Amino acid sequence: MDKIIVVGAGQAGASCVAKLRAEGFEGAITLIGEEPVPPYQRPPLSKAYLLGEMELERLFLRPEAWYGENGIDLRMGAKVDAVDAAAKTVSVGGEMLEYDALVLATGSTPRRLPANIGGDLAGVHVVRTLADVDAMAPEVTADRRALIVGGGYIGLEAAAVARKRGMDVTLIEAAPRILGRVAAPETADYFRALHEGHGVKILEGIGLTCLNGVDNRVVGAILSNGEEHPYDMVIAGIGILTNDALAKMAGVTLDNGIATDAHGRTSDPSIWAAGDCASLPFGGVRIRLESVQNAIDQAEAVAKNILGADQDYLPKPWFWSDQYDVKLQIAGLNMGYDRVAVRDGGAARSHWYYEGDRLLAVDAMNDPRGYMIGKRLIEAGKSPSAEVVADPESDLKALLKA
Repeated sequence: MDKIIVVGAGQAGASCVAKLRAEGFEGAITLIGEEPVPPYQRPPLSKAYLLGEMELERLFLRPEAWYGENGIDLRMGAKVDAVDAAAKTVSVGGEMLEYDALVLATGSTPRRLPANIGGDLAGVHVVRTLADVDAMAPEVTADRRALIVGGGYIGLEAAAVARKRGMDVTLIEAAPRILGRVAAPETADYFRALHEGHGVKILEGIGLTCLNGVDNRVVGAILSNGEEHPYDMVIAGIGILTNDALAKMAGVTLDNGIATDAHGRTSDPSIWAAGDCASLPFGGVRIRLESVQNAIDQAEAVAKNILGADQDYLPKPWFWSDQYDVKLQIAGLNMGYDRVAVRDGGAARSHWYYEGDRLLAVDAMNDPRGYMIGKRLIEAGKSPSAEVVADPESDLKALLKA
């Protein structure tokens, strides 16, 4: 193993190359990213960075010089044009680079509103990259009107930031309720009340018919209920598409993203995948985990397996979201839940997901203790009774010893 190429300079790609060096790999490492900046953190982009509370340099995962000091050929603003799996080469700007192992850490791209309903108008934004947020920032100012399309966590976080900047905010969700795909009604109710308490107008079961524009700039929208309203900007939070074009070119198997085995290897033994773009076997199904922690852990596991560790990657899913003064921490996956135990501790609140008697996941709002204990219980395979969990007087910590 002499040459490793990692395509995608996000959290997963950066974690992979760092782990390769930390594990003692002395061969050539090339990290290729389309953005003209070193790898950076994405979560603060739409929060602290957009609010002006974090400088650009603090976003970077490592100083640019670190890559050269560690013998990593960091190619910024570079696009991979082609992958030849048979020849084990990638083409970058016409230059052919050979690899012994190729890691696809290509991430995902936000879904955009269709052009035929005005999605290509100026003032219509998505939240993913530094460039996205830099383009949006001048428009997120007090006394302007924002329409948020999509009631998932991205949309809710965008609504929170817009309100903190003094904007008039309306959020629409075409499904019957916000967070319909990712959280229980109890959690949706909590965040609906939170946002409405901060002055956000939330419209559920209402979609977008079209955007109105003047001089190629958005000035308003017609909603599916027939209402027409003026807006100065629009933010779309309607999901993501996995960046799997290079995987298709390489001929590897796709299944809800780039399909990998438990080691992170694709159907081509020389090609691996990690991060948002990769799907992996978990609990008898195939999943993708769109989170920073998974990007780090999966990429590090791939790095070790490339070097011969031969270890299954066993994810320990956890996620978080910051909205106003509420920190949501999620442990586990709630797929297949049939009931929710609510633990109401006043300022601290948590929702515990069960399938039968088995604990699956926990949503903890300003409840770091509930989150941490829930996470440890899930990882240990322990399932306290829902009745005990729901009793705010019960000692959660004692459940770890049961």
